[in-house]
Amino acid sequence: MTRLELIQLLIGQARTNGFEFRRWFVAKLGIPWPGSKRALEMITEERRYYILLFSHEFASTFWKAGEHITFQVPPQTFQRVGPDGKVSTVTRKSYTRRSAREDVWRYHLREMAVAEEPLRYMRRYLRVEEELDDPAP
Repeated sequence: MTRLELIQLLIGQARTNGFEFRRWFVAKLGIPWPGSKRALEMITEERRYYILLFSHEFASTFWKAGEHITFQVPPQTFQRVGPDGKVSTVTRKSYTRRSAREDVWRYHLREMAVAEEPLRYMRRYLRVEEELDDPAP
């Protein structure tokens, strides 16, 4: 999936919750509306998608307050020291997590701010067709 496609899906999900991309684009970027396709390209090419991702208006509509959100937590492997001093490796499988906080968008903005790649963080909250396919045996 390309960056443009990912941003388009993110905006699409926010639009279903009431986000007005055109109004946001003109107000926040101060540029006349060039059309939806060109606006998406401009955000992607010039790395202005960070302005979009960290916008309170976008975040509050992407993660609606009080809505149940389902997302996939990736598998994790880490080491920890036990009470006897031995180092053991812990492997956790991926799992589905649900959230229903009132100010969930503020929580996700904080988490996204400390994430290495904010787009990868956002990608976890999209259900795309490729994830729904059964893995090959």
